[in-house]
Amino acid sequence: MGVTTQDSLSTVVDYISHLLPVPDLLLLTGDLSQDGTPESYAQLVNLLTPLNIPVYWLPGNHDQFETLERSLQGPLFKSDKAFNYQSWRFLLLNSQIPEDVPGRLSQDTLDWLHNQLETHPNQPTTIALHHPPLMINTKWLDSSALQNPDDLFNIIDRFPQVKLVLFGHIHQEIQETRGDVTYLGSPSTCFQFAPGHDTFMLDTDRNPGFRILDLSSDGRWSSEVRRVDYQMESIGSSIVVGY
Repeated sequence: MGVTTQDSLSTVVDYISHLLPVPDLLLLTGDLSQDGTPESYAQLVNLLTPLNIPVYWLPGNHDQFETLERSLQGPLFKSDKAFNYQSWRFLLLNSQIPEDVPGRLSQDTLDWLHNQLETHPNQPTTIALHHPPLMINTKWLDSSALQNPDDLFNIIDRFPQVKLVLFGHIHQEIQETRGDVTYLGSPSTCFQFAPGHDTFMLDTDRNPGFRILDLSSDGRWSSEVRRVDYQMESIGSSIVVGY
């Protein structure tokens, strides 16, 4: 689709390597590989290791979970799905339905989330998952969003310490508020999806990128999307039929 994804990711990683101050951690919100092979995850490890920054991750619909879990090894790659960063609590959810595109949170995952929030009521909390729990007014993407968002909202609504919900999947930046919680989608490190279309369409005007979060100990936060200088190849048309 006009992007050599390893090259675009390398460009993003190089940009991150020059950030000052150095980020405290990286959070990867899924679809870390297209084909789910050990070789592709090894490439990811090789790209990220020189950053010398802790890496937390969760799977997306394209990932092979068991292969991903075996492959992201080493002192920098963290398998924890609940962890503290300064005064903040992070909770990472697996919304993957194996061999399918949409997402769903299992009852076990929902029970775990509820227990984590109940056990740590005084820490500002960020929840992350791959699939967006909100509709984003892009029909073909909304059809592959989280299939049981109300189950998630019913938990979040009971715990005021939840400040942020982060997600991937949509290859575009978005910020929405529901109640007192802000929902943030991030751009992809490869091609971007055009917002607001019924059918699959690429956004050829926006480059690969990532999101920076600054978290304060009192629960305040700020966020900024950064995009890199990456030249897409010509693809003739921005419209592609199918998904």
